[in-house]
Amino acid sequence: MPRVYYRGVKPLVAVVILLSCALTGCDRGSHPRGIGTSAPDFTVKDGDRSVALHDLRGKPVVLNFWATWCPPCIEEMPSLVRLQKQIGSHAVILAVSIDTDEAAYHKFLKDYNVNLLTVRDPDQKVSGLYGTSMWPETYIIDGAGTIRRKFIGAVDWTSADIVEYMSKI
Repeated sequence: MPRVYYRGVKPLVAVVILLSCALTGCDRGSHPRGIGTSAPDFTVKDGDRSVALHDLRGKPVVLNFWATWCPPCIEEMPSLVRLQKQIGSHAVILAVSIDTDEAAYHKFLKDYNVNLLTVRDPDQKVSGLYGTSMWPETYIIDGAGTIRRKFIGAVDWTSADIVEYMSKI
């Protein structure tokens, strides 16, 4: 195997840098993995309700993976709630929590007045289907069930660009 040297960088460090760039860049480029493909179907049953993605077909879905202990998730949750109010019945926001602590999950919903369709998936089965490893991570799925956009990190869901996009999808 030929050795690759970068000026001033040892071979092992260069490999680590290249692998890091390759692995973290997969879903952050102009065409993230999964865009244009069918959204993996799932059903989440928690103590409060059961939600199946296929039951939401016909409307766009904002599928958000989050946790109560995640600072960027806490930051963006109020704007998700406001977006649901703005778009009304045109689309559904489905917030899937990966929290293992059921009490913390319910306390968060109450403290932050989260009145979205939300379920708890402590085993991370659904986020695993999507390859989610960063929280929050959000997918925009059109009414036919195709993934159209992906966002990693906190987003201002009430920005003019997003509200306009959601009204057209």
